[in-house]
Amino acid sequence: MGLCGLCLLFLVSRASVAAVKPSPLDVGYRQMYNLDFAGAHITFERWEHAHPQDPLGPVSNAAAFLFSEFERLHILETELFTDDSRFLNREKPVPDPTAKNAFEAEIARTRNLADQVLARSPQDQNAQFANILADGLRGDYIALIEKRNFAGLSFMKAGRSQAEKLLSQDPAYYDAYFAIGVENYLVGVNPAPVRWFLRLGGVETDKDAGINDLRITATRGHYLAPFARMLLAVAALREKDNNGARDLLAGLVQEFPQNTLYKKELARIQ
Repeated sequence: MGLCGLCLLFLVSRASVAAVKPSPLDVGYRQMYNLDFAGAHITFERWEHAHPQDPLGPVSNAAAFLFSEFERLHILETELFTDDSRFLNREKPVPDPTAKNAFEAEIARTRNLADQVLARSPQDQNAQFANILADGLRGDYIALIEKRNFAGLSFMKAGRSQAEKLLSQDPAYYDAYFAIGVENYLVGVNPAPVRWFLRLGGVETDKDAGINDLRITATRGHYLAPFARMLLAVAALREKDNNGARDLLAGLVQEFPQNTLYKKELARIQ
């Protein structure tokens, strides 16, 4: 399926669930993707207060802290990921210490709650996914904000391993494909000697498989579908497929009109 077909499938799937009332967590993620981080924090904190044993609350709030830092530091601009030399030679960002402390506190709370749930119910899917998401967020912080790319890979590898376990239990937990897809794609675009070195460490490096997994999350995922679509737009730009990237970004702009990043990236390739 091409990227244009991906967009069509996404629109069809959106129409089929349009009548379903979103949960408070859904609202929080929409606020986050619309760059309303203050609103997202309020929504997620209310969820944590109402559901103190649910690890999806703190990990979602951690995501809002991370994406807020990404926005402040202009980390998710596509030029950074389509220009390898610019990415490798970028200056080390200066993190906000308050945001960092809050992020790490929510990650720690996620781990604690997820471990408690899994001790009682080892097959609990939401607790497993909370740990997967926590690994992904921690790895992103280390690699993209602290600029420790290889250190971030250890969290990516752990998240991928947990995602494979979760999907073996439930192949329809579509957000979990994201962790596998990200590792395969982002590492798979490295030069061949780097891929060989990473494989020795157990890191997956199949770029095409990564794209396929990201498509699954983009079309059928829940909380991570918009992020998967953004990464697919980056992948399209790396392959010089401006039309595919344009379609994906146009869909994101339509769905999240307050997100100036999506508008900026779409204007860049118009």
